[in-house]
Amino acid sequence: MSVSIDVTGLRPERVAFVPSPLAELGMALHALSEPAHHPGLQGWATGVTARLDPHLADRMCEADFLWRTTFSDLFLPFAGLPGGALPGATLAEELDLLDKLTDEQFVDAALEFTCMAQYDTQIPDILSNPEVRRRALETASSRGPQQVRFTRRLLDDPPAVRAWLRRFLQDCDEAFFAETWSRLSLQLAADARHKTDVLRRRGLAEALAAVSPALTLDKDAGRIVVDKVVEGRAAAGADGLLLVPTSLGRPHLNVLHRYGWQPLLHYPVGSPELSCPPSVEELTLRMTALSHPVRMRLCRHLARSAYTTSDLAQVHGMTAPEISRHLGVLKKAGLVSTRRRGRYVLHQLDVSMVARLGSDFLEGILR
Repeated sequence: MSVSIDVTGLRPERVAFVPSPLAELGMALHALSEPAHHPGLQGWATGVTARLDPHLADRMCEADFLWRTTFSDLFLPFAGLPGGALPGATLAEELDLLDKLTDEQFVDAALEFTCMAQYDTQIPDILSNPEVRRRALETASSRGPQQVRFTRRLLDDPPAVRAWLRRFLQDCDEAFFAETWSRLSLQLAADARHKTDVLRRRGLAEALAAVSPALTLDKDAGRIVVDKVVEGRAAAGADGLLLVPTSLGRPHLNVLHRYGWQPLLHYPVGSPELSCPPSVEELTLRMTALSHPVRMRLCRHLARSAYTTSDLAQVHGMTAPEISRHLGVLKKAGLVSTRRRGRYVLHQLDVSMVARLGSDFLEGILR
């Protein structure tokens, strides 16, 4: 599974690394709503929540499905504008870009949380098509009454919802985000400059590798492949490709591949102390390896000490070839190490690798 971005004929000058204050505000709202996704931000989230005005906190819950269960493309409005627009230097500039989206674009992006339609295919205009409107309300009802009320407001009066969202974001900026952005913007600008320099000196493949190990450039196919537990496709046409860094976003690597919008990668700024996350294929291999009851019993012994194949065969009442096959699966998944001691070959569980499985799995599905 992966998301691919067709970059055939893409000129290097049409690839841009640019920070976005509005995108970072959206990620801030997500981190406040889902602190379990971001254990490294608990101190920041606790501090913001403690001094948050109760009325603003209530408003934050009014439409939190725009940043909690999904990261709405409304926080990346420049990608929806024709001509390859770039993020604004300030939140005020980006809110002006948000106002430039048509009502149809605004409503379509806002209703992403309903999962009503394929994200990267064209659908009929939701504001003029009664059947699409009916399905939007129907799918919203499965999410809950709050989502139904929001969807009905959005369909009946898009300008009112747009005004509400703008006021809410401005109030968030005044309450906590302006201070946060003044601290983070320098780091994000430095990362963008560094990645731009890598792009110019070493090319797109090296720049993508510097962004995330989950990104690869398939030069033969002319596409960027993003290792995610979803499938999708997009094409970087004349508008180019945007890469937007975030300090608050790890482990999320968001790919905007909405139909008719400029492709965009919203990536977390790396940190040298963080380990390289495994690919979806590696995660699948490890989870599958541990799903067999015999291999689970083998792991119980191998976690305590090193054993030969013959020892394990005797303990488990199985033949040596059967044990070897199960050990082969565990070794292929990187969960068992092997070493030689004289004429004996000893196998042992890599306890640190198994201990990381939970966090690796969570990072993989949240990426």
